[in-house]
Parts: sequence; C-alpha cells; structure tokens
Amino acid sequence: MAIILPGTTVKVINPDDTYYKFQGLVQRIDDNRVAVLFEGGNWDKLITFKLSELEAVDLSKGKKK
Repeated sequence: MAIILPGTTVKVINPDDTYYKFQGLVQRIDDNRVAVLFEGGNWDKLITFKLSELEAVDLSKGKKK
C-alpha cells in the first residue's frame, strides 16, 4: 500500500460511495479526512473522504518502456 500525501493520485474504493472508482488528486489531509479534487471536462469538485475509503493509484502501471 502506497503512502497517501498531498499531490498523490487516489481512487475511491468504497462501493457505496457516489464517486466509487473515480480518480482524483489529494489536496490536503487532516486527521483521518482527505480532500480530493476531481476534474472532469467542464467541472471541478473537491470532496472529503475518510482515509480508509481511498487507495493510491500507481501511475507507472501501463506505461511502456
């Protein structure tokens, strides 16, 4: 499991959440809450999640050498 810090790309892993499987960028962390910025075309949304609802995304996967 990767460490989640501001600037980390994360994916929502809570299947009961509206943003399930969405990927966003961590903006800030406070106690057990993480503010994630989602950008999509003509909208931006900042949503707060519990740390346990997120998983760091490995951006190096799928890249060809």
